[in-house]
Amino acid sequence: MPQQPAQPLLEIDRLTRVFLSRQGLSVTRLEAVDDASLTLEAGKPEIYALAGESGSGKTTLARMVLGLERPTQGTLNYKGRPVGDLTPKDKRTWFYREVQPVFQDPFATFSPMKRVDSYLYETARNYRVAEGAAIEKRIDEALGVVGLTLAEVRGRYPNELSGGQAQRISIARALITRPSLLVADEPVSMLDASLRMSILNLFKDLRDSQGVAVLYITHDLATAYYTADRIGVMLRGWIVETGPVERVLGNPLHPYTQLLKSSVPQADPDKAWSAAPAEPPRPVKFPVSGGCKFAARCPYVMDRCRQEIPGSYEAEGRHVKCFLYEPGFSGVRPTAEAVP
Repeated sequence: MPQQPAQPLLEIDRLTRVFLSRQGLSVTRLEAVDDASLTLEAGKPEIYALAGESGSGKTTLARMVLGLERPTQGTLNYKGRPVGDLTPKDKRTWFYREVQPVFQDPFATFSPMKRVDSYLYETARNYRVAEGAAIEKRIDEALGVVGLTLAEVRGRYPNELSGGQAQRISIARALITRPSLLVADEPVSMLDASLRMSILNLFKDLRDSQGVAVLYITHDLATAYYTADRIGVMLRGWIVETGPVERVLGNPLHPYTQLLKSSVPQADPDKAWSAAPAEPPRPVKFPVSGGCKFAARCPYVMDRCRQEIPGSYEAEGRHVKCFLYEPGFSGVRPTAEAVP
């Protein structure tokens, strides 16, 4: 019999998460994630960055991947199994061993009154990854991957650690279960520049040497460009441009991606810099007929953009959610400088 193709590691198809807010008799609908799609293939570990402004839906999408938020509609499968349908036992004995989080603030991960090595032992015991003396070996192996040893961290409290050490221990804790996927939500935003590079290089090493895929959530295009293999740029719940990071950030096609790139300061005194125009207050009430969520800020807006929702069109090796790249479009398309 022919061998069945492997299920994708992570499959997200037209995923939506709606929050309803009630004030008196008024109900406000907020689509935090709206019709988002992405796939991470099995056996091909990669770093996939989700980038965008604050409030674009990155963290909500990450929480759904972790099983902490239930989708309103759409498909979210891990290794072919719907995450939303997993039982508490499935999550405890399988899913949470396979999919591990790395959070933004490493010091919020640990209680200041508790030794950090106790968290490592608890993780090993709770997930039953080893028994007896083998537990210490498993912990030491995980710490070794991030450049530490159990002897270095044993008995130490969080206030005795640097930010980089705390984040490395947080990552080591996630690695104890030998996961296939790390969901890293702004993992370097609270670290200084030198420590950021060490953590980003660690993610790349985990991909190459351990075969771990990483869903990297960030608002920082520079770290996304340095770290990721592919990127999805999010705007108010939409993924508006997705593809190889060198193409998307090297020559962005969507006007929003171009705006984000132009707002990144450059170390060139001859180039003017201005921040991206402010995002309108959320939530915004769009016309019943729909419309592009970037229409109010887009310099290339057309009448149809205010009335119709654009599809996701293939263009120059990526997908772009913009009418400018609809097959047969004959108007002028925007251009952007390549990354130096």
